[in-house]
Amino acid sequence: MLTVQNLRVEYGARVLFTDLTFSVQPRERIAFAGHNGAGKSTLMKAIAGIVEVSGGKVVVPRNVRVGYLPQEGIHVKGISLWDETMRAFGETLALQEKIDRLSAELEKLDPRSSPYGELLEEIGELELKLDEADPARMKPKVESVLQGLGFSKSDFERDCGHFSGGWQMRIAMAKLFLQEPEVLLLDEPTNHLDIGTQRWVENYLVNYPGAIILISHDRALLDMLCTRTLAFHHGRCEEYSGNYSYYETEFVLRRDIHEKRYLAQQREISEIQRFIDRFRASAAKAALVQSRVKMLEKIERIPAPESADAVMNFKFPAPPQSGNLVAKLEKVSKSYGSLQVFKKFDFEVNRGERIAIVGPNGAGKSTFCRIITGQESPDEGAHEFGLRVATSFFSQNHADELDPNKTVLETVEEVASREAAPFARNLLGCFLFRGDDVFKKVGVLSGGERSRVALVRMLVAPANFLILDEPTNHLDMQSQEVLMRALADYAGTVMIVSHNRAFLDPVVQKTLEFRPGEDPRLFQGNITYYLDKTADEKGGSTLSSRAHAATVAHEAKNAATDKPATLSRKDQKRIEAEQRQLRTQVLKPLEDEMATLEKRISDLETAQGNATADLSKPEVIASPAKFRLVSNTVEQVTQKLEAAISRWESLTEEIEAVRKKLT
Repeated sequence: MLTVQNLRVEYGARVLFTDLTFSVQPRERIAFAGHNGAGKSTLMKAIAGIVEVSGGKVVVPRNVRVGYLPQEGIHVKGISLWDETMRAFGETLALQEKIDRLSAELEKLDPRSSPYGELLEEIGELELKLDEADPARMKPKVESVLQGLGFSKSDFERDCGHFSGGWQMRIAMAKLFLQEPEVLLLDEPTNHLDIGTQRWVENYLVNYPGAIILISHDRALLDMLCTRTLAFHHGRCEEYSGNYSYYETEFVLRRDIHEKRYLAQQREISEIQRFIDRFRASAAKAALVQSRVKMLEKIERIPAPESADAVMNFKFPAPPQSGNLVAKLEKVSKSYGSLQVFKKFDFEVNRGERIAIVGPNGAGKSTFCRIITGQESPDEGAHEFGLRVATSFFSQNHADELDPNKTVLETVEEVASREAAPFARNLLGCFLFRGDDVFKKVGVLSGGERSRVALVRMLVAPANFLILDEPTNHLDMQSQEVLMRALADYAGTVMIVSHNRAFLDPVVQKTLEFRPGEDPRLFQGNITYYLDKTADEKGGSTLSSRAHAATVAHEAKNAATDKPATLSRKDQKRIEAEQRQLRTQVLKPLEDEMATLEKRISDLETAQGNATADLSKPEVIASPAKFRLVSNTVEQVTQKLEAAISRWESLTEEIEAVRKKLT
């Protein structure tokens, strides 16, 4: 479908890729992985034809369309949302216009003339093409996609220029989804989406008919969608046959195997060199020395392993202990003009609580944060802090308040506690400010870089009540891990506005949901718990398609047990028979697969242990050929084992879900 051949991409004096080759097959889901600055976005632009390459080429067949969604920079105005979205069907609309124009010309011709017949034939061919495009489905499809992306019907006639940057990206996404290109290139598509819209996008992408190449810092999205990962490290590209979590595990295994092979070869080279040095002057050993010299020349050198990127385990400065009550809202109301955000809202935050704040844009999340921290006063009601509460609030706006004349390091050190000050530079490195980057003036930084500086300032200042508004928007995976571990160990109280489920789930214990025109609701669990609860309320299902039949069986069972008076005995028997049949067709095949899979995992673990042990045998270490053979065996068995374990984990969840639905 699409092929990258021997691609070379340069960025200024820096070579991002050289001799890069891979192909994209129909309906593939591929993730681009690697730290910020590795060249992922540049490569995606090269595939889209936006960036010129220095060498090689991207081969796209004539009938394959490539659609690209950038991270930002799209702004449309002077046209309604509906008309702009309908432009996705430009070819179909142009076809209809041509048919209408030719039909008007046809009326002016003599039906008995030759031009009339030719024009009639041309209109017939165009109408066949129009039927294939199915124009009757355009309007319902546009409406469905726009509403799925969070637009209301009242937005359809609004000028696109009235929408903010995040909503502009949703407009571009809607057009791209409706065009349905054969290859879809998405660069951080969920950055500006709330959790509800994100779930809709995920479901849309799962069923998307074309291939998808994805860049994202949302681990949950990468793990759920992608089945192949291309990872970029230090100018190299490595391919992994699995999702992001598989790549992370496999990357470490490959690095360890490579290091063992390198060290074993270095020992072999050292032994040969010692023999040569020892007997170089001996005439009696001349033949043996020459043999060893030739042996040394023939050895294909394994490159030295690259040092692993250092990961810092940061801990917050010990915060002063607050009273049990941290903050309280009592009968709070807040409006902006005719927009009522809260009305008589009561809420209490207690010491040690970890709360996620979710909801669509404009529902009041940021307003709530400003009120609960005392930065904004309510129109009615009371706000109260508990004893000894020290707040620290991170928002994107705080990045604009930094002194542009100070360096990054100075900006952080001026607020750091005594305990955190020595680690300020290392912590900046964790958040992508490495080497001389810490001496840059804040004024020359991008918006995302300033946001990261503001976040680090918050981390090094002692506080016992943290409020973070979208803290992961500009962080790569490694930086997210550092922040997530620090928050998990934090002794104070935390509230986080975010849509990043993989980041939130290990940290939060409660979820506060905001909905426009509704009272906020508190859920006693993390984001996964919240999503399951809201899905149940809507009658939704998160099961795979194979388990969908189990849902049908569950509904049939409910129908048989909840309303027995409305069913005849014959109908009850029929429903029970259908349920037994579905149990046999859905659950038993899964359980059989599980039994086979567990046996395979056991066999692979034994094979992996045996092969790894062989690596240490003297006869294997002494023979480069044997060592390569055993090393390849270890790698192949490890790959098969990781794939089997990954399938075992998903299969376990699937079986549990089916059993739950059938009970």
